[in-house]
Amino acid sequence: MSQQIFNMSTSTVKIFSGTGSYDLAKKIASSFGKNLGQGKLGKFSDGELSYRYTETVRGSDVYIVQSTVDSSDNIMELFLMIDAAKRASAKYVNVVIPYYGYARQDRKDKPRIAVSAKLMANLLTASGASRIVSCDLHAGQIQGFFDIPLDHLNGSSVFVPYVKSLKLDNVIFASPDAGGTERVRDYAKYFDCDFVICDKTREKANEVKSVQVIGEVKDRDVIIIDDLIDTGGTIAMSSKVLMEKGAKSVRAIITHPVLSGNAEENLNNSALTELVVTDSIPLKFRNKRIKVLSIAGLIAKAIRKIHDNESTSSLFINR
Repeated sequence: MSQQIFNMSTSTVKIFSGTGSYDLAKKIASSFGKNLGQGKLGKFSDGELSYRYTETVRGSDVYIVQSTVDSSDNIMELFLMIDAAKRASAKYVNVVIPYYGYARQDRKDKPRIAVSAKLMANLLTASGASRIVSCDLHAGQIQGFFDIPLDHLNGSSVFVPYVKSLKLDNVIFASPDAGGTERVRDYAKYFDCDFVICDKTREKANEVKSVQVIGEVKDRDVIIIDDLIDTGGTIAMSSKVLMEKGAKSVRAIITHPVLSGNAEENLNNSALTELVVTDSIPLKFRNKRIKVLSIAGLIAKAIRKIHDNESTSSLFINR
């Protein structure tokens, strides 16, 4: 009887995927107990995109999964999927953006620049999104850029159990910059240990000039915590400096593996024992140091709670 009730309560949920997150969306749908919904992306000869759902979404609680990474086509495809669902009379259009791209431009820190994180929020809302679900935003204040509900999931839900499984006796956490202090402090509080800060100096975007370690790491197993890794220059330099300061080992736990440019070379030249990431973004290359943990189960649980009008607080790991 309870199974029948469950099936009835989730019968209106339909999960669809953009082309940028197909593998993750398939895992989410499977974890939720649904088949992935069907749609068709078209492209005109000039590159213009079109999208059509090939099954009805009328009255449905639609969830669209798409990370906004790599190509502007991914973003445009997402807007078209939202608009098509809205015009097809979906009851709710919930947008699951595991990796929220353009988030690094979240404030006007130089003259005459765009605040792209806010612009993206405006465009998603204007497209017809009812709700946003994302994981480890680059900056927490981005939640305030939206005038619609946003559920902000935390990657620590999958990372903390993994760190526990390592059984490290003398662990210490590290932030790759001052901006990530709050994130690292949460891990240090949970594991009841210290944390250090790697203060970096940049010459320009994606180029780190120097790194200074604030704190003591001698004979400690260091775990660097961050939300994303792009070219990997910061992590590579930080890992070397930490080892020079006497660290026993250095690992990095990073939610979003953007891994652009010369990231593979930087990773190979780093002093990292391991780079642990999620599948929020498909890996661009394989490397024996990279371990991928899936957030599909976490997102599936969030979808279930959102659909049932339950709090998502239980999905967070608290000490």
